[in-house]
Amino acid sequence: MAKYKQLCAACKKNYVPANWKDKYVICYDCQKKELATPIKVAKYKKLFDIPEEFFKENSFLRSIKLNHIRYGKLSDRQIEAFKETVKRMKNPEKYKKKPKKTSK
Repeated sequence: MAKYKQLCAACKKNYVPANWKDKYVICYDCQKKELATPIKVAKYKKLFDIPEEFFKENSFLRSIKLNHIRYGKLSDRQIEAFKETVKRMKNPEKYKKKPKKTSK
């Protein structure tokens, strides 16, 4: 999938990594204030207790946390996807894609 950098839609200062699916990209700095909202449910507090760098690098993780803050709950599939993404970010060499072999 091709990735490129696009200006943040909110501040128009920072460049954010994007791909063809991203319509409205926002940088971490613009979302930082909303992401700093305290989490009250213990189950979700433990889930979102990950390094801040992960939220800076991955807009998907930010969107899941913002969904919890806005709506108060997450679906089981959202929680599973969040955990899987965090696991992949913690061990990137384990989940690297292997190059396909071409036959000649």
